[in-house]
Amino acid sequence: TMASCAEGSASVSYEPTESTASQKREERLRKFRELHFKRNEARKLNHKEVVEEDKRLKLPTNWEAKKARLEWELMTDEKKKECAAKGEDYDRVKLLEISAEDAERWERKKKKKNPDPGFSGYAEAQLRQYQRLTKQIKPDMDGYERQREQCGEDFHPTSNSLIHGTHVPSKEGIDRMVEDVEKQIEKRAKYSRRRAYNDDADIDYINERNAKFNKKAERFYGKYTAEIKQNLERGTAV
Repeated sequence: TMASCAEGSASVSYEPTESTASQKREERLRKFRELHFKRNEARKLNHKEVVEEDKRLKLPTNWEAKKARLEWELMTDEKKKECAAKGEDYDRVKLLEISAEDAERWERKKKKKNPDPGFSGYAEAQLRQYQRLTKQIKPDMDGYERQREQCGEDFHPTSNSLIHGTHVPSKEGIDRMVEDVEKQIEKRAKYSRRRAYNDDADIDYINERNAKFNKKAERFYGKYTAEIKQNLERGTAV
């Protein structure tokens, strides 16, 4: 009887052990399949990233900036067409969409890029004027082609070419130059730069007019009267 009980208990304990081992094996196989699937997914993603990186490396260095610029230009053209279809002014619509903070930031950036240091010399002023005028030039490709056809081989002169004094400017070019010169004269007449006030400067005037006169006198005669002025301030003047 004891032997039979032992055999029964052994058989009872053996069956669940077999099923547990089978479950563990199935669990390990399932995890293995999951790991295998994840490895394949990682391999595909790595290959995709390598291909994308290779494409990026073959592109120009400033490709991202060019792409952003082209997208911005396309968006601007679409906006202009949309405003033209509605009969609206694109510049006014664009200004309505710009916040005050963005406008101030762009203005500060513009001033930082091309600051106005004031008058420091005629050479610097002439250079700034030249740069301003050259930025306004819009090339006339039709006129360029016409002049090239008219001049022929002399369009690219050599040491044997005699074309000095043969060029005659067009009426449109003369009118454009006259208009620009008149604008410069008008702007120069209105221009009056506000001088910064210096709190630490000596007060040697009684009103604004007297202050301007003193500045002119100091500009022309300051170097000759500097010693006399110092003696008067020290109280040692004869």
